[in-house]
Amino acid sequence: MFFDRLKKLCDERGISAYKACTDIGLNRAAVAKWKNGSIPSGSTAAKLADYFGVTTDYLLGKENKKAPTVSGERDILDDVDVAFYGDFKELNEDEKETVRDMVRLMRQRKEKRSQ
Repeated sequence: MFFDRLKKLCDERGISAYKACTDIGLNRAAVAKWKNGSIPSGSTAAKLADYFGVTTDYLLGKENKKAPTVSGERDILDDVDVAFYGDFKELNEDEKETVRDMVRLMRQRKEKRSQ
């Protein structure tokens, strides 16, 4: 199930599983293990999920919903990854959290204006 999901996500993005691995700093040999049924470690699954903007549960086949949810809404990370993926992935974790905070603030302001 995991490799099928990974392959589907790669196909949607127009890249190979090898490219996804190297983009997140993994050895390409991991792909061969996954093709043979191996499951990635928790930290590797988290990196891949972040890379594709999906939940680890989706990636591992535990759920069918791709996007993370927070109180029934798409997760802040999903919005940022989709809209600014190329730039966002280059940021360090503190910078990424600052961007997420800005998006949260914008949502709160929008909600207040609509009330």
